[in-house]
Amino acid sequence: MFEKSFITDCEGPLTLNDNAFELADNFIENGGDLFKILSLYDDYLVDVVKKPDYKAGNTLKLILPFFVVENLKNEDLIDFSRNNIYSVNDSKFLLEYLKGTMNTYIVSTSYGQYIEAVSNYMEVPFENTFYTNVNVDELELTDDEIEKINEYKNSILENPDDYDLFDEIFFSEISEMGIYDKIREIEVVGGQGKKLAIDEIIERDAINTNEILYIGDSITDVEPLDFARKNNGISISFNGNEYPLKVAEIAIVSPSAIATAVIADIYARYDKNKVLEFIDDYNSTENMEKLFDDCDIDDEIKKRFFSIFTNNYPLIQIITDENYENILKESKKMRNDIRGQDIGGLG
Repeated sequence: MFEKSFITDCEGPLTLNDNAFELADNFIENGGDLFKILSLYDDYLVDVVKKPDYKAGNTLKLILPFFVVENLKNEDLIDFSRNNIYSVNDSKFLLEYLKGTMNTYIVSTSYGQYIEAVSNYMEVPFENTFYTNVNVDELELTDDEIEKINEYKNSILENPDDYDLFDEIFFSEISEMGIYDKIREIEVVGGQGKKLAIDEIIERDAINTNEILYIGDSITDVEPLDFARKNNGISISFNGNEYPLKVAEIAIVSPSAIATAVIADIYARYDKNKVLEFIDDYNSTENMEKLFDDCDIDDEIKKRFFSIFTNNYPLIQIITDENYENILKESKKMRNDIRGQDIGGLG
């Protein structure tokens, strides 16, 4: 057991996937468009309506009836997930390095079938992961309900901005179906769900609240990033959109997780003040290699960093009101460049 814990979102900081979107796109006709519409609706319910007891990431629940219509089973989720893992460059190296420096956890909104596949691929113990637990084999619809769900799907696709219609479909119509009892029981690990996971990790590792590093990239990471920052831990937005950038203290914009490894290495051996001091120097030095030597950055991390970046170094900055807009622009561009606009544009 180490003195500090590294806690990361999965999709974004580690992988390029949005597994639920990809499942919808693969198994449902026009499923990609449907998922994107529901994702924006999900953001609206969280960010604008602030719907009581509604968690960021509930798109994973909203899409489930449409999966059932296609007779999607657990085995389908498992097989698809295993065969469609696309990792951020050097993310596997990052996690391997962390084994000897910090307690390491993946806290993700994604379905457990995908996270188990990722944990096997990344060689992270599955017991060190948190995820949305869904058993699609238990979800059933009657023939009449299947017909209605198909009608709802067409209505959503034809009226992508009619959130009053969506409220009626999901919270008046589908809520009266038998499937809703099972869906209601699902605990989505997003937003406050991720914060609860951090609480469990802190208790499990017997560490202080200021001894965590949390890294995320989307609306589901707002609460854990806010918690880490307010408790004097490390809070990082990695190629994030506007949601994490509004609450995180540090921004990383990079095509490679090696930039994350640099910060993790410093934090593991020193403290938050040393990390912030390094970032200040990183943005002012004229001799980057000397800075890495002075900070005694791990030799393998240093070697990989300078083999990838010769002079166009990744953005690593403390977020301020003055640089926020520029970071957001660069972060969204990188997000779309490496993940594609369909996934990069999701909240």
